[in-house]
Amino acid sequence: MQWQRFAEQMAVLARDLLEKKTVQETLDAISAAAVDLIEGCDAAGILAVRKGKAITLASCGDMVGASDRIQGELGEGPCYDLARRKDGERTYRIEDMTRPRPDWPTYAKAARELGIGSMTGILLYTDNEDFGALNLYARRPGTFTEDIETAGWMLASHAAVALASARTIDQLEHAMETRHAIGEAMGILMERHRMSEDDAFNVLRRLSQHHNIKLRDVAQTFRAEHDRR
Repeated sequence: MQWQRFAEQMAVLARDLLEKKTVQETLDAISAAAVDLIEGCDAAGILAVRKGKAITLASCGDMVGASDRIQGELGEGPCYDLARRKDGERTYRIEDMTRPRPDWPTYAKAARELGIGSMTGILLYTDNEDFGALNLYARRPGTFTEDIETAGWMLASHAAVALASARTIDQLEHAMETRHAIGEAMGILMERHRMSEDDAFNVLRRLSQHHNIKLRDVAQTFRAEHDRR
C-alpha cells in the first residue's frame, strides 16, 4: 500500500464529499472510492439492518446487492457476526471465501457462486438489533491484507459520519412532523370547540393515554377526520 499517495487521495475525497448535496450522494461516493482507491477491491457497499431488514444503502459492483440480500434473508454472514460480537471488535477479514465456512455455510456457498473470493468489512454503528457496515469484496482470495483493512477504516470513518448525520436528520424531521401534526390537531379542536391552547393539548394527551396511542398518531387521526369532512 502506497500510503503517501493514498493519503493524498483521501484528502481529495474528503473535499469532494463536502460538496455532496445529499447523504445518499455521499454514501455512493464512498462506495465508489473504495473500488477506485483500495488495491484489489472489485466491489464495495454499505449495508444497514433496520428492524431485522437488510438494506443496501450504497453499492459499487454487481455482487454487493446480492450479498446483502442473501445475508438478510439468512440472518447469517460476516456482517451479522461482527454486529453480534461482544468483544468490541469492529472489523472482519476473510482471506479465502473459497474454503468451507462452517460458521455460515449457506451464505458462504452463495458468496462463492457470486464470485466472491475474499471480503473485509468495518462496523459503522450498532443500535440494539440494527447496525451498519462498510463491506469490501474481491474476486481473488487473499486480497485483503492488514494494510488494506486499515485503508478501509479510513473510508469507513467518512461513511460513519455520513450515516450519523442521516440518522440525526431523520430524528429532526420526525420531531418536526410530530410537532406540526399536534399543532394542526390543536388548531382544529380550538376552532371547533372554542378551546384554549392548553385545553386542546390536554384533550389530545388524555386520548393518547386512554387509548395507549402515541400523541402524534392521535393528532394525525384528528387531521384525517377533519380533512374528510
